[in-house]
Amino acid sequence: MLGIFADFASWLIYDLAGFSATTRLGSALHFFVEDVSKIFVLLIIMIYVIALLRASLDVERVRDFLAGKHRGIGYLLASGFGAITPFCSCSSIPVFLGFTSAGIPVGITMAFLLTSPLINEVAILLLLSLLGWKFTVLYVVVGIAVGMLGGLFLDTVRAERWLQSFAARALQTGQSSQANTQAGPAPRLTFRERHEFAKREAQEIFGRVWKWVIIGVGLGAALHGFVPDGWIASHLGAGQWWTVPAAVLLGIPLYSNATGVIPVMESLITHGLPIGTTLAFCMSTVAASFPEFILLKQVMQWRLLAILFGMLLVSFTLVGWIFNSLSFLL
Repeated sequence: MLGIFADFASWLIYDLAGFSATTRLGSALHFFVEDVSKIFVLLIIMIYVIALLRASLDVERVRDFLAGKHRGIGYLLASGFGAITPFCSCSSIPVFLGFTSAGIPVGITMAFLLTSPLINEVAILLLLSLLGWKFTVLYVVVGIAVGMLGGLFLDTVRAERWLQSFAARALQTGQSSQANTQAGPAPRLTFRERHEFAKREAQEIFGRVWKWVIIGVGLGAALHGFVPDGWIASHLGAGQWWTVPAAVLLGIPLYSNATGVIPVMESLITHGLPIGTTLAFCMSTVAASFPEFILLKQVMQWRLLAILFGMLLVSFTLVGWIFNSLSFLL
């Protein structure tokens, strides 16, 4: 379904505007149109649908299940959901805001946000074909573990203190409805009332973040197509311990979505870069780049953003070292 955005970008940039797909400018413009249109549509639809459900269904029961004695299951479910969503973390922002608006604890929401860019079904298929099922299963397990442990840590430090004001208000509103529900049954709203509530919420959130989506994706598009895979393979292919954190840091200025980074990953592996170093570099380009930093700043304060990125960079480095140390099994 998400391919419709790539088709739209191809029609607009290549067919209508006449740019060539083989040029860097054409590739960058295609990337920009595809990602902006995808994020805008997801942002509007996800916020509207979740707000509509929140006004219609017993979302409090779901929140109670996730927030109460089943918190560990909540981390697992959120990480599992993040693993099956084909989004980079910028595309996951609509879901993040929807979870927050529903009053779901920040740690569980962040478990989703951490896992979503780490595990991608296309990457899983590539790893299956290149490395076999054992390494692929290990990759999925490590990715989900990173999300769960990260969510637990963020709940422990009460990361909700460092949300941006509008996101914090949305969380408080969602959680306060729990007390209202416990006090008595919530008034039943008509469909029109639910629609108006969801429309207002989607308009408010979209109005706050749309320009930052354009800025962040625009920066990513400017960098798109300049991933120097030949240089990386020749300079970081020896497998020394420092090559993994170096690859992670090198990926930060670059940007790609999860699907776009797959050809880069395959090229790096076939050029001889160790699998752990390759994974660390590609995860960094997807989930810890400057465009992601710009977009996530709209829902998080600097302290939470610094903690999140620090966790991501440490996680990517550990994943790289683990997979490089197990390369003898190949």
